[in-house]
Parts: sequence; structure tokens; C-alpha cells
Amino acid sequence: MRQPATDDRAAGLPVDRDRMKRVLVIGGGVIGLTTAWELLVAGFEVLLVEAADSVATGASQANGGQLSYRYVSPIADAGVALKALRWMFERDSPQQLRLEPSIRQWSWLVRFLANCSRSANRRTTLRLLRLGELSRAAFGQLAKQVRPESIALRTPGKLVIFRQARELARAVRAMPTNEPPNAMGEFSILDADGCVAREPALDGAQCLIAGGIFTGGEAVADCRLFCLRLLEQLSQSRDFRVLLRTRVAGFVRDQGRAVAVRAGDDEIPADEFVVAAGLHSSSLARNIGVRLPIYPVKGYSLTAPIGRAHRAPEVSVTDFERKVLYARIGEDLRIAALADLVGADPRVDPRRVASLLRVVRATLPEAADYGRAVSWAGLRPATPHGAPILGPSGVPGIWLNVGHGALGFTLATGSARVLAAMLAGREAPVPLDGLTLV
Repeated sequence: MRQPATDDRAAGLPVDRDRMKRVLVIGGGVIGLTTAWELLVAGFEVLLVEAADSVATGASQANGGQLSYRYVSPIADAGVALKALRWMFERDSPQQLRLEPSIRQWSWLVRFLANCSRSANRRTTLRLLRLGELSRAAFGQLAKQVRPESIALRTPGKLVIFRQARELARAVRAMPTNEPPNAMGEFSILDADGCVAREPALDGAQCLIAGGIFTGGEAVADCRLFCLRLLEQLSQSRDFRVLLRTRVAGFVRDQGRAVAVRAGDDEIPADEFVVAAGLHSSSLARNIGVRLPIYPVKGYSLTAPIGRAHRAPEVSVTDFERKVLYARIGEDLRIAALADLVGADPRVDPRRVASLLRVVRATLPEAADYGRAVSWAGLRPATPHGAPILGPSGVPGIWLNVGHGALGFTLATGSARVLAAMLAGREAPVPLDGLTLV
């Protein structure tokens, strides 16, 4: 394990453990675990609290596995509202909307629509690129600690395919190629033949493809395995402790400052608190009078075994119009898709799984054994603009690392590094405009 270091430790001086600040991190997904790691590195004592009986049981369990640092695309964009109306009448729509008599849902939708413009999309994309570049560097360092082969880490690059030439042209125009420096990395704009040359598994779908954008160096890995390996590394430190099956219900405050959390009949004290609990973060924030603009975007994944007769893609592939991604993780093909706004319903809908299978079989029919695919659904905590919320909550002692949507795995390490710097009183490593609540 990389040795967590305060200034005293770095200088080889004895450390007074009694004066170490204790930070309690709420949430055992990839966001909470990476936050715990960076806090340890920054010299804090860390207690991680998770409601489930294991880590990585929520949106971190079976997500798409793409680590897309250099090609980020917020859902909110020009034309999305019209597309959503059209999708309502499509059998295999990439998105479903179920309206509810809920102020929370309607408020989120109004703010989402306000961000559906090219200018807003561009601003958010630049913010995500900066955070993504930080995450890429931080993940590269952390992956060495957990052993890349133990999390099925590969760096095959990412190919985004477009079925319509106008969508490809629009994507190319929208690509920010000059800020931040080098954030886009090495990329190529390809025609249909070029896409198949880059990924031969697409040859059967060539008639569907107008072109694509390939970004080199993008990675894939198993997020759940990453979380488990990271917990193993964390547990080697005497300054780290984890409490499972412990659901935080609220905070205890003294003169306005948070001093403990309530978990059942217990109060667990700490000096600082980080909320990184996915959707549960909203209810925790409401208990302290803070309203987080977060709504669940339900996604699905299939994990299908790859046999010798199959032709699975080696590069990470995203089908832009169908909103489906394909990532080879070990001996399985992970397929992730759909962005349903149907409330906080975690159940797997067989109709949506069947819809996804129809799209996948029509696109890459020989890529894996779809008859043995394991289906999963997860609720991704999304903000209306598509960027996470990092930093102070507005209540002394409580910090936020929430709202990563479908980019949780991608942005986790960078977000954690930002939080650790802020708690340590240092300047954040990336500009925070558009990334904070207060």
C-alpha cells in the first residue's frame, strides 16, 4: 500500500495520532472508497460507513466499466428535448420518462432543460475534461497499488460510432480541442471503413455506421473489483476503519457544526464528514436543510461471457445514437445502456432488458453469448447539468462528493483528490467553477 503521509511522516518524524483529524465518509461505492484513500494519503484518520453488508453494491456494482477521461458528453445538450419526445414512441428507446407528481422530479427536469443548449454543454464538457484529466493521473497512480490485472484493467482506447453523418459532424464541431491542454489526447475522426479497421468486430454493422471518433489511451476495468481491491489496501492502514451494515440517518450538530452522525441508536463522532452516498445523499442533505439537485437516472447492464467462437470488440465501443456501450472486461462483454427517468425504482424491468438485447443483437450479434447474459440495473445520481457537486455543503463540517451520474467510475479518483485537498486546506487541483454547491 502506498503509505499515507502527513508532513511529519514525509519528514520521518513521529506522528501524534491524537491530533490527527478524523473524517467520516458516508458511502462505500467507488466515490466513497476513493475519497477514503485520498484522505488517508493526505494524513487524516478515516472511518468509512456503508449501509449494505459489502462495498460496491449500488451504482458501482456492474456499471459500464469505461474510464472515459478524454471523451465526456453530458446528457444535457441541444436537441435532447426533441429526441426525448421522439423516443417516447420508439419500441427500443434509449430513454424512458415516467412523469410523477413530484416536485423533486419536475424541478430537476426544468433545470435539465435549461442546460440543454450548446453553450451549456460546452461549459460542462470543459469542466469534466479538467476533472477527467486529473482523474486519469490519479487513477494511474492508484491502479499500481491494486494491481491492474486484479481489476481487469486495459487501455484499448475508445471508439464512439455514429449512425448518422449529421450527428458525427455535430460531435466533431463540439469537440473542445484546445482546453485544457492535451485533455482530448490522441483522437481520430474515422469514416465507416476506418471504424471497422480500428475495430474489426464491427464489420457486420458497417452498414449502420456513418463514422466515428476514436480516442487513444482510454481504459476499461471492473469497477466492483476495483472497489474490493481498494478496500483491501485501505484496511492495511491502522488509520482506516470500515463499518458495514450501518445506515446513517442524519447528523448531530453543536452550535451549527456537525459533530456526529446518527446510525440507529448510536452517534458516531468525527471532526469532518463527507457525504458520498449516491442517491441517499439527497435525504441526508435534506436533514440539514440542504437540497441537492440530484435525480436517479436508471441504467442497465448485461454481462455476457465471451467464448472462442465469439468476436467481441477489443476497443471500448459506444453507439452514440442508441446510447449503448460495449467494454470487454476479462472474459466477459459488459454492455451498458439506457437512461430512464422513472424515479427511485431499482428493479430490473424485463421489458427494458429485452429491448437492450434486441439492439445489441442487431449491432454485434456475434460478440458474446447473450443467452447467458446476467442483467443488472443501477440508479445513477445525476445533476441537471451533468457535472458532480464537490466541496462544502453550506453546513460547517459537512462536505459533498455527489452527483456523478454515469461518470462515477471515470471521475472518482479526481473528485476524491479535490475533496482531500480542500479538507487539508490546500488549493483545489482543478478550477471549481460549476462544480460546487455553495
